[in-house]
Amino acid sequence: MSSPFSLEGRTAIVTGANTGIGQAIAVALAQSGAKVAAVGRSAMNETMELINDEDRVHPIRADLSDTANLAPLVDEAAEWGGGVDILVNNAGIIRRNDALDFTEDDWDAVMDTNLKSAFFLSQAAARHMKPRGGGRIVNIASLLSFQGGIRIASYTASKSGLAGLTRLLACEWAPLGINVNAVAPGYVVTNNTQALRDDPQRYQAILDRIPAGRWAKPADIAGAVVYLASDAASYVHGIVLPVDGGWLAR
Repeated sequence: MSSPFSLEGRTAIVTGANTGIGQAIAVALAQSGAKVAAVGRSAMNETMELINDEDRVHPIRADLSDTANLAPLVDEAAEWGGGVDILVNNAGIIRRNDALDFTEDDWDAVMDTNLKSAFFLSQAAARHMKPRGGGRIVNIASLLSFQGGIRIASYTASKSGLAGLTRLLACEWAPLGINVNAVAPGYVVTNNTQALRDDPQRYQAILDRIPAGRWAKPADIAGAVVYLASDAASYVHGIVLPVDGGWLAR
């Protein structure tokens, strides 16, 4: 009997897979048996080395802020992997400034990458999944899907929107056999949080509130994604699962 967490025979697309949380997710999916189309703006050399199996990983360079790139990359992944079974919308950027000084360019850049691309990638992937009888879409949300934060207006708006979009797509696509869910990471050691970790007072204030007593590692997020991508979560639709060391419970 195979494990309900096995992803053998499935093809996954992971965006933002060149570093951080996306890289950890790509590696974990591959370790669970999936073939992984690893998508990012920059070279995927480190991710490919960590997976260490050329037959199990396919790099795709793409700028996700341009919607013209989205359907073609899903088509490329499907052609390489024999279909698309899993999509992980992980790619995201952040811009920091006081709300009084926030620029339209910083608003648009974040919304285009974090929210608009997630919808149109999901749409393109679902068009491949529907004839196959279903699939899994996992969005990477945030604690800012639940809270306001400070100095990150467009990031908070995008991640709140992504939580709503997760629920909307779950309602529409569950009858198609497509499970749409999200994982909401807490404070993770990545490039996006470098500014916070470089501020000793902010870093310590955040750490003091985390019941687990530490910031997350990217690998801490990957297990939840594997679960939601697997048959173990076949009756799970529309959740936003916090993986936050207990932050929201505090």
